Amino acid sequence: MESIGLRVLLWLTFTIAGVAVVWASRAAASGRLKRNPYAGIRTPSTMVSDEAWTTAHRAGSRTMQIGGYCSILTGFGALAPLSETWLTVLGSVGAGCLLGFTLIGAWIGIRAAREVPLDSEPEPA
Repeated sequence: MESIGLRVLLWLTFTIAGVAVVWASRAAASGRLKRNPYAGIRTPSTMVSDEAWTTAHRAGSRTMQIGGYCSILTGFGALAPLSETWLTVLGSVGAGCLLGFTLIGAWIGIRAAREVPLDSEPEPA
C-alpha cells in the first residue's frame, strides 16, 4: 500500500474509533445511551439494572474518553510527514492508548456497578 493510502486508512480508522468511543462514553454516562447489547460497558454487573449501567458509565467515562481522544490524535498524527517507522510507532502507541484507557475505564465502571444494590431496579407498575 502506498504511503498516502496507508495514512488515510490510519486517519479514518483511528478517528472513527476515537469518535465512537467518546460518543458512546458520554452518551451512556449522561443517560442518552440506554442498556443495550451493542455499545457500552456490557458485563453481567453493568447489565443487571439501569442504575448499574449508568453508574458504571459515569465512573469510567472520563478514562474511556481519554482513550478516545488519544485515538483521534493518533488519526490526525498519521497525516503528518513521518517516516514509515515512526508511523508504525505512532499507530502502535495510539492503539495501545485506546485499548488501555478503554479497558481501565471499563474496569473502573465495573467496580462501581458492583457497588449498586441489586434491588435498585424500580418495580414495574
